Amino acid sequence: MAEKLELSIKEIMELIPHRYPFLMIDRVLELDPEREYIKAIKQISINEPYFQGHFPGNPIMPGVLIIEAMAQAGAIYLKKVFPECQDKLFVLAGLENVRFKNPVYPGDTLIIEAEKFKRKGHIIRTTVTAKVEEKVVAQAEIIAAMVEGKDA
Repeated sequence: MAEKLELSIKEIMELIPHRYPFLMIDRVLELDPEREYIKAIKQISINEPYFQGHFPGNPIMPGVLIIEAMAQAGAIYLKKVFPECQDKLFVLAGLENVRFKNPVYPGDTLIIEAEKFKRKGHIIRTTVTAKVEEKVVAQAEIIAAMVEGKDA
């Protein structure tokens, strides 16, 4: 039987170093090491600081922050599943096949699913999809580098 975990914001903050306003994951709904899968959410609030300028009168979540949320979900998976990763810092090393399909608005719940984690040395690749309800808003293959980090 596969171990399926849920993680609270407190547990997430124990795993990754990000803090407001750059912590982009509010909760992990499912983490399944057997399937190499994580499902996490970010509640999108009009109170997010980036909505003041992106765009006034027509607020949408910046694509780069959607990617950041997707990357953070991957980092949470790696730090929770692999004990040797717990004291490491993950930095973005590359993006492939990135597609933005629909905008994300205040009030939306961004659902992030990452799977198929491939490790080669200190480089990790994963396929990530972000959805609002069942509609895909973004997809990417994210490449991260695992480095020794201060306060990782």
